[in-house]
Amino acid sequence: MNFAQENNSSSRLTGFGVVVVVHVLMAYALASGLAKKVVQAIAPIETKVIEEVKKPPPPVEKVVPPPPDMKAPPPPFIPPPEVQVTAPAPPAPIQMQSSDRPPATEVRPTPQPTPAPPAPKPAVTGPKTAAMVCTKMGKPEVPSVNWSGRAEFKATATVKAGRVVGVELTVIKAASDRKAQRAMQNAISQALADTYECPGDHVFEQDFVFNID
Repeated sequence: MNFAQENNSSSRLTGFGVVVVVHVLMAYALASGLAKKVVQAIAPIETKVIEEVKKPPPPVEKVVPPPPDMKAPPPPFIPPPEVQVTAPAPPAPIQMQSSDRPPATEVRPTPQPTPAPPAPKPAVTGPKTAAMVCTKMGKPEVPSVNWSGRAEFKATATVKAGRVVGVELTVIKAASDRKAQRAMQNAISQALADTYECPGDHVFEQDFVFNID
């Protein structure tokens, strides 16, 4: 009885070992086969760098020039009509015999009218004044006198070679002060001799009035 039990236990261990070995081989075979398939499936994978897509630049705006001024087309050229002008034939010369010719007429120049002589200048009546013959006339200085009022004088001046060489004074309205009157007469004579210029030889009259306040 013990011998049979020992044989059964050894056979069981052997069978169990065989089963384990078979399973290990099967697992190895499966593992090796799957690994190759996984490598073959993973090997052809390629990596690519995807560039960022750039947006195209905005279109450039084209400046359209303004349309040209629309002008009406010029009218068609119409040639002017041709006008033919025929010159008249010159008249035939007329031959005149000596008996048919009119007598020659003598032409005399018309005498020109003689210009009338210039009218004579009107004669100057009365004495000459300084404004008529003198180109420069000065005023006498008012003397410094102790008198006030109005005095009037008429001077008759004699001119030689443009200068006054003689003076005659006539009192029209005398001053009440004799000294003041002589001072005014001296001022008149000095002004005529020093400031008057009268080209030529003359005799003229000039009035002088003093108003002293």
